[in-house]
Amino acid sequence: MRRAWRRSRRKSNSDEGTYGMTLRDADHRHIWHPFTQHGSEPAPIVVDKARGASLFTPDGHELLDMISSWWTSIHGHAHPALNRALAEQAAAMEHVMFAGFTHPPAIALSERLAAILPGDLDRVFFSDDGSTAVEVAVKLAFQYWKNQGATRRTRFLAFEGAYHGDTLGAMAVGRGSGFYAPFDDLMFAVDLIAWPGTWDRDDEVEAREERALADLRDRLRRDGDSVAAIVVEPLVQGAGGMRMCRPGFLRAAVEMARAFGVLVIFDEVAVGFGRTGTMFACQQVGVVPDFICLSKGLTAGYLPMSVTVTTERIFEAFLDDGPRKMFTHGHSFTANPLACAVALKSLELFDEEASLDRVARIERAHRAQLDRLHASPGVARPRLTGSILAFDLRDDAGGYKSSGSERLRDYFLSRGLNIRPLGDAVYLMPPYCITDEQLSAAYAGIFQGLEDLR
Repeated sequence: MRRAWRRSRRKSNSDEGTYGMTLRDADHRHIWHPFTQHGSEPAPIVVDKARGASLFTPDGHELLDMISSWWTSIHGHAHPALNRALAEQAAAMEHVMFAGFTHPPAIALSERLAAILPGDLDRVFFSDDGSTAVEVAVKLAFQYWKNQGATRRTRFLAFEGAYHGDTLGAMAVGRGSGFYAPFDDLMFAVDLIAWPGTWDRDDEVEAREERALADLRDRLRRDGDSVAAIVVEPLVQGAGGMRMCRPGFLRAAVEMARAFGVLVIFDEVAVGFGRTGTMFACQQVGVVPDFICLSKGLTAGYLPMSVTVTTERIFEAFLDDGPRKMFTHGHSFTANPLACAVALKSLELFDEEASLDRVARIERAHRAQLDRLHASPGVARPRLTGSILAFDLRDDAGGYKSSGSERLRDYFLSRGLNIRPLGDAVYLMPPYCITDEQLSAAYAGIFQGLEDLR
């Protein structure tokens, strides 16, 4: 039986850290955590083991990881096959610089990605995380036009509410997420298009889509010959609140942008590798972007790595007999062999474990909760795409880390659930190995939490 974790600063032998301090005390003394207000937030939870869909604290309490540890752990934690792939590659070679060198795991992974991605997406640029995958795509799109002599194409289009990462270029195209006010003066200008977010039983989505497309059309008619690229989170805007749109809208938007010669960047960092029900979200949209950015599920949560995949046409624009046109971007750990080996095995698991069938099972279980969500007085806009179930808190108008979302997060933790609301948006994005019993426990915790905290 799962024992609920409760916040406490109680010391125990299992929580012993360095120099006699508890692990939490040592963390408090030395570590600066991401997206954390250390002036007011409680101490972080110490996790020292993880298996399948569960996290474990040093004293044995279990937390169901219902958000896959920031959407990365697609097959579950400590998967035996992934562990073996990592160990075998470590025994052969842990790392080699990727400028002037290459290695079998990177070659095999590139071949595999080119084979499963749609269309002519077959040139793979490796980097370190989702932010840099988007940064690379933005820089490549910008330089592509420069290399072609089209120096007027310097503008970018993006959607309101989108989040694309935390490097400067990724922040610029993600400024509509509202996360980056302190850095406004550092970012280049980006034109934002309305995002026609939709939900289950939404009767007005077509009108919002028409307005958004009209807005995009007007901007392209006015400035289309100066736009380098449009950047899109296809189907689901993740950190912006799991805001979902219909495939047909995106297809129309992409076709419109391409009519003006605009390059298309799909940021599938959050939604790639099965999250939306297909291997890649662009397959549901029915278009092949010029760039696709992948990370998170790429290594199944084991190691930081990302790829920006593009076409031969884009690649050839960087070829020359000297350095003038080359892409001057790289990272020390580019195409790390350990990460490549794990990513390769993760892709094999999609066949060996029928992962997309597992996603379909999760989607059916989520869908069975929609009527109950609609009936809950504290819930607004229930929505579902693939393995992602989300809804908004009806009475919480606060932003990221609002008081209502923080109270609900703490309540979920007390019930043994790692569910981390995004402002007023509550969502589930579980690993594909989640069992029906575990899903039922998560649903029960959500509905009880909504009732208790009304």
